[in-house]
Amino acid sequence: MAIYEHQTIEKKWQKYWEDNQTYKVDIDPSKPKFYVLDMFPYPSGAGLHVGHPLGYIASDIYARYKKLKGFNVLHPMGFDSFGLPAEQYAIQTGQHPAITTEKNIETYIKQLKNIGFGYDWSREIRTSSPEYYKWTQWIFMQLFNSWYNKDTDKAEDIETLKALFSKGGSAAANAVCADDLPEFTAEEWNSFSEEEQYKITLDYRMTYLSDSVVNFCPELGMVLSNDEVKDGVSERGGYPVIQKKMRQWMMRITAYCHRLIDGLDQVDWSPSLKDQQRNWIGRSKGASVKFLLENAVELEGETVNHVEVFTTRVDTIYGVSFMVLAPENELVAKITTAEQKKAIESYIAETAKKSELDRMSDVKTVSGAFTGAYCVHPLTGEKVPVWIADYVLAGYGTGAVMAVPSGDQRDWAFATHFDLPIPAVSDAQQNLEEAADDTKEGIYLHGMIEGKNYSDAVNTLIEHLEANKIGKGKIQYRLRDAVFARQRYWGEPVPVYFKNDLPYLVDQKDLPVVLPEIDEYKPTESGEPPLGRAKDWNYQGHEYELSTMPGWAGSSWYWYRYMDPQNENEFASKEALDYWQDVDLYLGGTEHATGHLLYSRFWNKFLKDRGFVKQEEFAKKLINQGMIQGRSSFVYRVKDADKPTFVSYGLRKEYNTAKLHVDVNIVDNDILDIEQFKATRNDIGDDPQFILENGKYICGSEVEKMSKSKFNVVNPDDLVERYGADTLRLYEMFLGPLTEAKPWDTKGIEGTSRFLKKLWRLFFDQDQNSLVTEVEPTKEELKALHKAIKKVGEDIENFSFNTSVSTFMICVNELSDLKCHKKAILEALMIILSPYAPHISEELWHQLGNDKSVTEAAFPEFNADYLKEDSITYPIQIGGKVRVQLQFPAEATKEEIEKEVLANAEVIKWMDGKPLRKIIVVPKRIVNVVV
Repeated sequence: MAIYEHQTIEKKWQKYWEDNQTYKVDIDPSKPKFYVLDMFPYPSGAGLHVGHPLGYIASDIYARYKKLKGFNVLHPMGFDSFGLPAEQYAIQTGQHPAITTEKNIETYIKQLKNIGFGYDWSREIRTSSPEYYKWTQWIFMQLFNSWYNKDTDKAEDIETLKALFSKGGSAAANAVCADDLPEFTAEEWNSFSEEEQYKITLDYRMTYLSDSVVNFCPELGMVLSNDEVKDGVSERGGYPVIQKKMRQWMMRITAYCHRLIDGLDQVDWSPSLKDQQRNWIGRSKGASVKFLLENAVELEGETVNHVEVFTTRVDTIYGVSFMVLAPENELVAKITTAEQKKAIESYIAETAKKSELDRMSDVKTVSGAFTGAYCVHPLTGEKVPVWIADYVLAGYGTGAVMAVPSGDQRDWAFATHFDLPIPAVSDAQQNLEEAADDTKEGIYLHGMIEGKNYSDAVNTLIEHLEANKIGKGKIQYRLRDAVFARQRYWGEPVPVYFKNDLPYLVDQKDLPVVLPEIDEYKPTESGEPPLGRAKDWNYQGHEYELSTMPGWAGSSWYWYRYMDPQNENEFASKEALDYWQDVDLYLGGTEHATGHLLYSRFWNKFLKDRGFVKQEEFAKKLINQGMIQGRSSFVYRVKDADKPTFVSYGLRKEYNTAKLHVDVNIVDNDILDIEQFKATRNDIGDDPQFILENGKYICGSEVEKMSKSKFNVVNPDDLVERYGADTLRLYEMFLGPLTEAKPWDTKGIEGTSRFLKKLWRLFFDQDQNSLVTEVEPTKEELKALHKAIKKVGEDIENFSFNTSVSTFMICVNELSDLKCHKKAILEALMIILSPYAPHISEELWHQLGNDKSVTEAAFPEFNADYLKEDSITYPIQIGGKVRVQLQFPAEATKEEIEKEVLANAEVIKWMDGKPLRKIIVVPKRIVNVVV
């Protein structure tokens, strides 16, 4: 192949790589391993646009580079293929989600292969494949059969909990579990039936059933995660979402809060991402306090006589004037008086229409309702009215807050609005506030605390609460246990069945529990999830769990499956786990900071606790690539014209116009293809008129988010067809720093296209005859090459891919000027270019006479000797202006330079007989003669 025909060349080498399994990787103890991983995509029907490959190109460059550096590189790809979009499409069309998902995956694979990614496709995984989700179900079973032991600070087998109960009762187990669980002795435990014991353990397991407040979408018939809800409606379809209490599977992620925060110190992730996780987890130190109810109530067969709150400012307790419960708090219905029942029910109904996010972010609206009930202040004995308000969330803390209007803005606004008392800050409280620097003494808090500085005073107060069993010191986290259920079809079945209304795991030999066939993908008429439609779907005559796992289940452990994807007996073999260990480089978007990345770290820590893996953290380094923004194009429609009329950009101010988005794919260098526009838009009316500039219609432009609604989506397939995958890869890297947002502009791609054609001309003349010679390189040629070797190596190590592209361009320009066609130079150049532009590099590498793939080469070593200068040209400045250029040996001393400068005839002429005041030599830069 002589001429640079990118389409032919790229198809040729993609076939070669596939036929020869160039990117297939196996365990090789003779080489150090390196694991590069992309956050795997959800295969949507729209396929990839040019913004999607940015991170994939960067990771591919790094993976190829590490292979050239002698590493055994694992670089896999797969698909997060369960999810709501496929299910919604199934509901609308009746087509099974598996069919549309398969079709979408085929599109993605074709697009990814067209761009030339070096993935080991033999390791491809799909979360919706039963062979994969068998092991997701298996991990669920391990979680169900585990509890968190605070004493050992890790998850353990549930059998160790039962052993503790049998020896010392409930007091023997220091477990992460709900507060106020029933206490029992060892004798009582041993006297319980097997079923009674089993039922008790359900409250301690790492995954458990609980009544929790969720985002429920009646129209979709399912629970949505917070990130699936926008402004009180579902992101998909825009249907109203309400807050509803439902029985759901939960994951006890809160057991790991401290380790999730502390573990961030072990990984090389960006400070901003770490801060997001720390803030999301939200560690707070304070105290829990019990306010006795004036009238105890019965709740689920238990007598409840108090409301418990958590506060980080227990020192403000004397300022409490009312109590606020979340509307969903289970106590509300029990304590509300008959007189207040109607108002309470009305307020709860209104609150149900708001998402938790709306409730947290709305700081201006004041609303609430009085229950008619009172509790008793634990220190003063005064009656405290109990209200409900939507700014308190059921799932955060205890779902109740002690209101201190003199110390909290929201409490003050609430008290003011409802004309509630606002106690003045007591002298003792004021003293406590002023002593916050831990230096003042003489604090006296209602006769309880004397001679204490601030922190000691607070500690004494907590000790008093604990001694009287009305409170205790506590570390609280904002993070709540994760809902692990969705009332939908297209997800992993939960491997659980119910007997006597208790959940039991299926036998491990019966995994996977496969999704059954159903007639429709909507909830049943009675409100059950879609799986309720399955006929004869049961486990040994018992009803299966009808909810499926959430979208994050399959993505919380997938990196391990890539290590050993065909293993039928384990999620991954010990050999594979010991060799690949963890992810060395992980690339993906910032939108996953508090979802996928948090859940993945949680599951990884659990798997380590149970001895299945060795690493505490799954990804050593994480890079978030920036977003590629779209460059939108606009046409300008004249508002008051008799017929559809569009005016060119430069003339728009002469008319009354409306700006309309136009498809960027029919705009070339801001010039609209008018015929294409008329043919593809049915919303512009008949026979549109165009007012042109110099015979052309010029479009306006703006940088916006890339989306179909803005007509600014650019399909990479079109660019690969027109310019080639190598051009696209180079251009995406050239746009700017990897981690920053940058606008897409197709016009700029011409530059990288010209670069590759110029590179080609180093190898072939106009008649496509080879120019390559075996002649030894000159010093200048070696200098140009080794500058590039040094810079490209450093850039890749620093993930500064955009500057590497500039380096390639400079190098090719220098070699072109030097008319360099020497094999020794071009061979090394192809190796360092190959991670960025693998197709043309592979072609030219073989044109140089190499039989093996360029991927098997070694990255060339940088030789600093080639960059050393033999001589340096100094500009000689005389009287403030450069008058002469003189060359000196690189090793010349200041004294030698001064002597030769002052003896030079040209310098003497420009000094014009004036006396020398001084001479300044700046080494390797300039000489300044001051006269």
